[in-house]
Amino acid sequence: MTALTKYARLEATGLWRATPDAQRREVIVSIGDATLVISDLKDQALTHWSLAAVDRTNPGQTPALYHPDGDPGETLELPDNETEMIEAIEKLRRAINRSRPKPGRLRWVGMVASVAVVAALAVFWMPGALREHAIKVVPEVKRVSLGTALLKRLERVSGPACESPGGSAALTRLTKRLEVGRVAILPDMTRASLHLPGRLIVLDRAVLEDYEEPDVAAGYVLTEDVARSEHDPLRALLEAVGLRENFRLLTTGDISSEALDAYAEQLLMRPAATPKVEAQLARFAKAELRSKPYAFARDITGESTLPLIEGDPMNGKLTAPLMSDADWLRLQSICGG
Repeated sequence: MTALTKYARLEATGLWRATPDAQRREVIVSIGDATLVISDLKDQALTHWSLAAVDRTNPGQTPALYHPDGDPGETLELPDNETEMIEAIEKLRRAINRSRPKPGRLRWVGMVASVAVVAALAVFWMPGALREHAIKVVPEVKRVSLGTALLKRLERVSGPACESPGGSAALTRLTKRLEVGRVAILPDMTRASLHLPGRLIVLDRAVLEDYEEPDVAAGYVLTEDVARSEHDPLRALLEAVGLRENFRLLTTGDISSEALDAYAEQLLMRPAATPKVEAQLARFAKAELRSKPYAFARDITGESTLPLIEGDPMNGKLTAPLMSDADWLRLQSICGG
């Protein structure tokens, strides 16, 4: 220690008492290797006090009174004129105290670190973990319920879902043919198609009425089917509504009406689904459906949908009609058009 080297030759006289009942003796005080050396006038060491264990009885007062930590009965008194030794001892004591671990500070740092870890978990880990758990445990019947609840909110903007005896029956036969779950038709949606939890796909009536063949509408249905297989619609819903609603779903089995209203608005503003082309073509092939009609419906020039045109899995193949002409006409008229 630099300070010890500095004071290695420093000496002072003082009065030392070994016990409260002992007589005080004049001694020589010097600073040794991490110790305070107390010697008699013949330079014979009487005792050594560890500098780390020297305590002062009367801080700021004179004469300075010292004792070993834990033993106030043994004392050393340094008179007023030994200011250099007093200052040296005080400086060494301060340096030693600074180097000692601070249990209170360590506890405070540990507490802050613990709070920071918990906060980080709450902010970064918990939302994802809670969401993943909800996706795993929410049953299909609840997914269907959420999809239906969102459809009701879309109907507030678009109008009630289209139904007619002949058209609804034709739609049911088409969904079975494509193996896609449920399909609903809305009369005035702001986008051509979207998908909801519970295997529910929603089409705008224009997809039916503006084209001469059902392959276009079927192409929109299959594209939404691929998109939901790539990204779970329940996951998309839970990501949008946030941690509080995720927790509500797990504890009560419901999501608030306000959260569903806000998410329905988001759905209408989102761009069209763009799943991977390879997955799209594979789905069209499975359904034995041409991809060209859908591709040109999305882009009449074919520039942005060229992979779907060139990769049409039914190109050059004879395919059975997707549905009868009568069913197609009934489906086109499902909204009363």
